[in-house]
Amino acid sequence: MTLINRTRRGLLAVTAVAALTLGLQPHPATAQTPADVLIVGQIAEPKSLDPAAVTAVNDFRILVNVYEGLTRYEDGTLQPGPGLATAWDISDDGTVYTFTLRDGVTFHDGTPFNAEAVKFNFDRMLDEDHPYHDTGPFPLAFFFGAVEKTEAIDDLTVRFTLNEPYAPFLSNLAYPTGLLVSPEAVKANGADFGRNPVGTGPFKFVEWKSNERVVIDRYDDYWGEAAGAQAVVFRPITDANTRVAEMLAGGIDMMVEVPPTSINQFQGDEYTIHEQAGPHLWFLILNTKEGPFADVKLRQAANYAINKEAIVNDVLEGTATVAAGPTPPAFAWAYNDELASYPHDPEKARQLIAEAGAEGTELTFYVTEGGSGMLDPVPMGTAIQADLEAVGFDVAIETYEWNTFLGEVNPGLEGKADMAEMAWMTNDPDTLPYLTLRTEALPDNGGFNSGYYSNEKVDELLESARTATDQEERARLYREMQAIVHEDAPWVFVANWKQNAVTSDRVENFDLQPSFLLNLQGVVKN
Repeated sequence: MTLINRTRRGLLAVTAVAALTLGLQPHPATAQTPADVLIVGQIAEPKSLDPAAVTAVNDFRILVNVYEGLTRYEDGTLQPGPGLATAWDISDDGTVYTFTLRDGVTFHDGTPFNAEAVKFNFDRMLDEDHPYHDTGPFPLAFFFGAVEKTEAIDDLTVRFTLNEPYAPFLSNLAYPTGLLVSPEAVKANGADFGRNPVGTGPFKFVEWKSNERVVIDRYDDYWGEAAGAQAVVFRPITDANTRVAEMLAGGIDMMVEVPPTSINQFQGDEYTIHEQAGPHLWFLILNTKEGPFADVKLRQAANYAINKEAIVNDVLEGTATVAAGPTPPAFAWAYNDELASYPHDPEKARQLIAEAGAEGTELTFYVTEGGSGMLDPVPMGTAIQADLEAVGFDVAIETYEWNTFLGEVNPGLEGKADMAEMAWMTNDPDTLPYLTLRTEALPDNGGFNSGYYSNEKVDELLESARTATDQEERARLYREMQAIVHEDAPWVFVANWKQNAVTSDRVENFDLQPSFLLNLQGVVKN
């Protein structure tokens, strides 16, 4: 099929949904989305379509359909398997990884995928002197901080030399930060590459109309099995109730992160509800650097004050479990099941507040309207506010749109807020604590330790765990870390979510993944 025809089909897909996305859809009883075009209700506008430049699963859900990495998660697991690399060899000391690349793969712009392209991607992200490093930022470059050198041995062989053994390396290559972009497209678009994405995946980019839609089209020259749908349209519908109404009206075919209170509206034969447990943690970042939460007693008081069982059962309608610490139970091999969640104990909270002489303390609380894995952030924020005020705090909520919220929270809470909502979905027990709880992960260093938590023993345990080659030893180190963090309470540990989605009866072959990504290659829309 010619490029002209492929482009024309993509533009037809855009035209077919334009009336729907611009609010011109017919009466709900007769709304009908185009055949062979899957329309997905997303929770927010993407920040960028450059996989090295974003952190939110909202954006990743689009990216995994346009790009691929050297490894990919095997279906239904968090176990990395072959992707654009068909095989690899690891040196005995765990510091050299040699990958054999898939032959005959091209990027969507027609340029070849080869070892030099892989080298370009990692050098761009990790080498500050690289000529295209300024196309960043690269907020999750931490994932590959152990890479000392990337070498193109020949067209189909690439070698990574690490500065020390790094156990999560293969898993991190499967994470969206490891997705590979076209070097020529980066050179052509520079800092605007995030608006003009080019990968090797089963779908190619067609259009991004801000606050309306991102459109991707089936890539007919894809090296593997062709995508089941001709096109996918991702519509940002920030308000959860509006997203539900669109799904019920037939304006979208799939929605992610269904509000718990709305799930029972999709019980009929015309819908399928999907649920999948995964490595998710919803928590409150506490500002441990300044203000009331610099005192561990008040951090513990906040954990005792908040009725997490009520949030899970009443606000989230049983779609989550109460969290006990910084590691989700989905990582069963590393999870410390001896830790109990902080119970709801208002009297204990008041006692700790009194001991700290902090009755009536004012708190500024950052809440988001909706975003990546944030569950029902406004109702949850309101419930948390009420619980904290019941034990003597005076809580003022400030609410932000998702990308604005990230712009406030990720650079750190100093001088701004005492606490903020946050959610992470991770691929390895190393990821969340290493990026958010180490002393060296402070925002000034490019990390996500927005609450400025620092504990030398936690730092030591995390550094040891990521270099341990024996999984049992890694597990022991992670469990010890969890116990210390639980006691220090730099966060309020709230909930571990079971992700959900709903599809119409016109959608076939869709499954949620433990990674919380949205793999749409095999999905068919009739």
